[in-house]
Amino acid sequence: VQLQACGGGLVQAGGSLRLSCAASGRTFSNYAMGWFRQAPGKEREIVAGIDWSGGNTAYAESVKGRFTISRDNAKDTVYLQMSSLKLEDTAVYFCAAAKFGWVSSSQSNYDAWGQGTQVTVSS
Repeated sequence: VQLQACGGGLVQAGGSLRLSCAASGRTFSNYAMGWFRQAPGKEREIVAGIDWSGGNTAYAESVKGRFTISRDNAKDTVYLQMSSLKLEDTAVYFCAAAKFGWVSSSQSNYDAWGQGTQVTVSS
């Protein structure tokens, strides 16, 4: 499967961005999807996950109430709506496709990764 993420950029603290990730190469609606991020000098971490149907989601504590993950199976696309952005949200954001349909926060359960899109939050 190929994943193409886009939508990153430079935004002021308190602002919003929406990331998109288009998938191709396998039946998108069969698999859970996730968004991860990696800040400079830090390990990659889960941001949010969504199951195959879009009915179940999970979020890192640091983004709960500010970020929303969603998917459109008709468009083979997963989204990450980010609001009330903070300086500490600055990172490269990656979308990933899971090996199965249910939500997982473990990176080892994802077997396809997008190229990453940079999000920079300024003061």
